[in-house]
Amino acid sequence: MLPLLALSTGHKVGLLVMALILIGFALFSSFVAPRIWPDYPGRHLNVFIVVAVVLFALMIGAVEVFGAEPSEASAKEAPAVQAAKHRIPVALSEWKIVLPANDKTLAPGEYDFFVTNDGTVPHNLTINGPGVANKATSDLAPQATEHLVVTLEKGTYDLYCSIPGHKQLGMDTKVTVG
Repeated sequence: MLPLLALSTGHKVGLLVMALILIGFALFSSFVAPRIWPDYPGRHLNVFIVVAVVLFALMIGAVEVFGAEPSEASAKEAPAVQAAKHRIPVALSEWKIVLPANDKTLAPGEYDFFVTNDGTVPHNLTINGPGVANKATSDLAPQATEHLVVTLEKGTYDLYCSIPGHKQLGMDTKVTVG
């Protein structure tokens, strides 16, 4: 039940409609049809089996389509993000930016910063340094994620939240490249 809460309204409706069709068929086949036709499914057993298998396959398909997490969908839509050579997870929260400990000194190259807002208010990640002029994610709602792909040259980069006041409250860190 808990994973259902994470789905969008449209996905919940899609799963609910398919589930109701499958449950309706099962209840009809179990309770109503035998009262109307005592030998149900009788000579129409082949039709019953085909309908049951098709409904089962449609339900599995609905789970695959409507149960996909947003991050899975965005990974399919953004092949350029997957082309980055180095991926660095970044966690934003009140009032800090958390990078993996070994990612404070980097080699020059292309980087995919996978940014997650673990906080309770909107945050963003802005990068400023040699060859990168204030490149930023959008303002991320709590629990939202976004990729920020940049090419880093030798030098020092400032990673910070550009929402007014956040940098001054501690959402600022440095990364050295080279």
